[in-house]
Amino acid sequence: MANKPNTRSPELEHTPANCHAREMLARVGDKWSVYVIHVLGDAGTLRFNELRSRVAGISQRMLTVTLRGMERDGLVTRTVYPEVPPRVEYALTKLGRTLRQLVRGLVQWSGAHLTEVDTARAAYDARNRQPAKPIPLVRPALPRLVRPSRAVG
Repeated sequence: MANKPNTRSPELEHTPANCHAREMLARVGDKWSVYVIHVLGDAGTLRFNELRSRVAGISQRMLTVTLRGMERDGLVTRTVYPEVPPRVEYALTKLGRTLRQLVRGLVQWSGAHLTEVDTARAAYDARNRQPAKPIPLVRPALPRLVRPSRAVG
Protein backbone atom coordinates (compact mmCIF):
# COMPACT_ATOMS: atom_id res chain seq x y z
CA MET A 1 0.00 0.00 0.00
CA ALA A 2 1.47 3.34 -1.03
CA ASN A 3 1.82 6.01 1.60
CA LYS A 4 -0.20 9.10 1.01
CA PRO A 5 1.96 12.24 0.99
CA ASN A 6 1.59 14.29 4.15
CA THR A 7 -0.30 17.34 2.89
CA ARG A 8 -1.88 19.98 5.02
CA SER A 9 -5.04 21.81 4.27
CA PRO A 10 -4.46 25.39 3.11
CA GLU A 11 -5.86 26.69 6.41
CA LEU A 12 -2.99 25.03 8.31
CA GLU A 13 -0.18 26.27 6.07
CA HIS A 14 1.79 29.13 7.57
CA THR A 15 1.11 32.22 5.48
CA PRO A 16 0.78 35.89 6.42
CA ALA A 17 -2.98 35.66 5.86
CA ASN A 18 -3.63 32.70 8.12
CA CYS A 19 -1.19 33.98 10.73
CA HIS A 20 -3.80 36.69 11.41
CA ALA A 21 -6.50 34.04 11.42
CA ARG A 22 -4.58 32.22 14.14
CA GLU A 23 -4.44 35.42 16.15
CA MET A 24 -8.22 35.77 15.88
CA LEU A 25 -8.73 32.15 16.87
CA ALA A 26 -6.55 32.82 19.91
CA ARG A 27 -8.70 35.87 20.72
CA VAL A 28 -12.02 34.06 20.54
CA GLY A 29 -10.56 30.93 22.08
CA ASP A 30 -9.23 32.58 25.21
CA LYS A 31 -10.89 32.16 28.56
CA TRP A 32 -12.88 35.40 28.63
CA SER A 33 -13.55 36.82 25.15
CA VAL A 34 -16.41 34.49 24.23
CA TYR A 35 -18.00 35.16 27.60
CA VAL A 36 -17.70 38.96 27.17
CA ILE A 37 -19.12 38.72 23.64
CA HIS A 38 -22.04 36.69 24.94
CA VAL A 39 -22.80 39.13 27.78
CA LEU A 40 -22.50 42.25 25.58
CA GLY A 41 -24.58 40.54 22.90
CA ASP A 42 -27.39 40.00 25.40
CA ALA A 43 -27.11 43.29 27.26
CA GLY A 44 -26.16 45.72 24.50
CA THR A 45 -24.15 48.57 26.03
CA LEU A 46 -22.64 48.22 29.49
CA ARG A 47 -20.38 50.25 31.74
CA PHE A 48 -17.17 48.57 32.86
CA ASN A 49 -18.37 47.63 36.36
CA GLU A 50 -21.73 46.41 35.04
CA LEU A 51 -19.90 44.16 32.61
CA ARG A 52 -17.52 42.96 35.31
CA SER A 53 -20.41 42.04 37.59
CA ARG A 54 -22.04 39.98 34.81
CA VAL A 55 -18.89 38.06 33.88
CA ALA A 56 -18.53 35.85 36.94
CA GLY A 57 -14.98 35.29 38.10
CA ILE A 58 -13.15 37.81 35.92
CA SER A 59 -10.73 40.18 37.61
CA GLN A 60 -10.66 43.90 36.87
CA ARG A 61 -7.26 43.57 35.21
CA MET A 62 -8.30 40.61 33.04
CA LEU A 63 -11.46 42.38 31.91
CA THR A 64 -9.38 45.45 31.01
CA VAL A 65 -6.89 43.33 29.02
CA THR A 66 -9.71 41.43 27.28
CA LEU A 67 -11.62 44.59 26.35
CA ARG A 68 -8.49 46.32 25.04
CA GLY A 69 -7.69 43.35 22.79
CA MET A 70 -11.26 43.16 21.57
CA GLU A 71 -11.32 46.90 20.90
CA ARG A 72 -8.06 46.63 18.96
CA ASP A 73 -9.53 43.78 16.89
CA GLY A 74 -12.62 45.86 16.10
CA LEU A 75 -15.03 43.69 18.09
CA VAL A 76 -15.91 46.21 20.81
CA THR A 77 -16.37 49.96 20.93
CA ARG A 78 -15.30 51.95 23.97
CA THR A 79 -17.09 55.25 24.47
CA VAL A 80 -15.79 57.72 27.06
CA TYR A 81 -18.11 60.50 28.24
CA PRO A 82 -16.46 63.69 29.53
CA GLU A 83 -18.04 63.63 32.97
CA VAL A 84 -16.69 63.62 36.48
CA PRO A 85 -16.10 60.81 37.20
CA PRO A 86 -15.66 59.70 33.58
CA ARG A 87 -18.28 57.29 32.29
CA VAL A 88 -17.03 54.56 29.95
CA GLU A 89 -19.35 52.23 28.05
CA TYR A 90 -18.66 49.14 25.97
CA ALA A 91 -20.71 47.61 23.16
CA LEU A 92 -20.19 45.14 20.36
CA THR A 93 -19.36 46.59 16.96
CA LYS A 94 -21.05 45.39 13.79
CA LEU A 95 -18.14 42.97 13.39
CA GLY A 96 -18.51 41.84 17.00
CA ARG A 97 -22.21 41.17 16.46
CA THR A 98 -21.37 38.83 13.58
CA LEU A 99 -19.13 36.90 15.96
CA ARG A 100 -21.93 36.94 18.52
CA GLN A 101 -23.99 34.85 16.12
CA LEU A 102 -21.31 32.15 16.23
CA VAL A 103 -21.05 32.39 20.02
CA ARG A 104 -24.82 31.93 20.30
CA GLY A 105 -24.45 28.77 18.20
CA LEU A 106 -21.73 27.46 20.54
CA VAL A 107 -23.92 28.10 23.57
CA GLN A 108 -26.84 26.31 21.90
CA TRP A 109 -24.63 23.39 20.86
CA SER A 110 -23.30 23.08 24.42
CA GLY A 111 -26.79 22.95 25.87
CA ALA A 112 -28.02 20.46 23.28
CA HIS A 113 -25.13 18.01 23.83
CA LEU A 114 -24.60 18.07 27.60
CA THR A 115 -26.05 14.58 28.04
CA GLU A 116 -23.74 13.13 25.38
CA VAL A 117 -20.72 14.84 26.93
CA ASP A 118 -21.69 13.54 30.40
CA THR A 119 -22.03 10.00 28.99
CA ALA A 120 -18.64 10.22 27.25
CA ARG A 121 -16.98 11.54 30.42
CA ALA A 122 -18.49 8.79 32.57
CA ALA A 123 -17.30 6.13 30.09
CA TYR A 124 -13.82 7.66 30.00
CA ASP A 125 -13.62 7.88 33.78
CA ALA A 126 -14.79 4.24 34.10
CA ARG A 127 -12.14 3.06 31.60
CA ASN A 128 -9.44 5.00 33.36
CA ARG A 129 -10.72 4.26 36.89
CA GLN A 130 -10.90 7.91 37.76
CA PRO A 131 -13.70 9.44 39.77
CA ALA A 132 -15.84 11.88 37.85
CA LYS A 133 -14.56 15.42 38.34
CA PRO A 134 -16.45 18.51 37.28
CA ILE A 135 -14.64 20.68 34.76
CA PRO A 136 -14.96 24.36 35.66
CA LEU A 137 -16.85 26.77 33.38
CA VAL A 138 -18.34 24.00 31.27
CA ARG A 139 -21.63 23.89 33.11
CA PRO A 140 -23.92 25.62 33.53
CA ALA A 141 -24.07 26.98 30.00
CA LEU A 142 -22.92 30.57 29.51
CA PRO A 143 -26.33 32.21 29.95
CA ARG A 144 -26.51 30.83 33.48
CA LEU A 145 -23.04 32.07 34.47
CA VAL A 146 -24.26 35.65 34.74
CA ARG A 147 -24.49 36.72 38.34
CA PRO A 148 -27.85 38.06 39.44
CA SER A 149 -27.78 41.76 40.21
CA ARG A 150 -27.91 42.76 43.83
CA ALA A 151 -31.10 44.33 45.01
CA VAL A 152 -30.58 47.71 46.60
CA GLY A 153 -33.13 48.45 49.22
